[in-house]
Amino acid sequence: MSQPQSQSPPQSPASRPPQPGSQPAAIVQKGLHPLPAPVKGAVITVSDRCAAGEREDASGPLAVELLRAHDVIVEGVVVVPDGVEPVRAAIAEAVASGARVVLTTGGTGVTPRDLTPEGTAPLLTARLEGIEAQIRAYGLTKTPLSGLSRGLVGVTSREATGALVVNAPGSRGGVKDAVAVIGPLVPHVLEQLGGGDH
Repeated sequence: MSQPQSQSPPQSPASRPPQPGSQPAAIVQKGLHPLPAPVKGAVITVSDRCAAGEREDASGPLAVELLRAHDVIVEGVVVVPDGVEPVRAAIAEAVASGARVVLTTGGTGVTPRDLTPEGTAPLLTARLEGIEAQIRAYGLTKTPLSGLSRGLVGVTSREATGALVVNAPGSRGGVKDAVAVIGPLVPHVLEQLGGGDH
């Protein structure tokens, strides 16, 4: 009669040998963290009608409020008409005045006057296409119109003085979606621009 074989105790996850394709235990995913201190931001509303006083700006003030929750402090909204030059000049002025996060709202669609991405692109040293896609994907969970946005995300420099620039749609919903995605990422982006670990 054969003797029953003793069963070894189940291994804890820490003692199990690594499975093929798994990461070594020493590699830990870096978590998100808040800014060590508030940073200066800027919000630029791009709209012919708002600039002409024909319509109240609803998205700019909302952006200011939402960014404040992520320690990005904006003193007031700058309103400019649609067009490449007004957008480029407003972003350049915001960065020159020390803004580390610049959010534009409006002008990201496909009408003849929607030229915010064209005004933004020449100022970017590096595009962050992953964040652009993330903003659109997040918006698509709420409306198919999110896919119409051509908004760019990128940095003006890879140095410690660089700024994160985000083109959000002109709607309140578009602003909410953009800030919901980029808000938690701001500390990590700015840390990398300062030469920090990534």
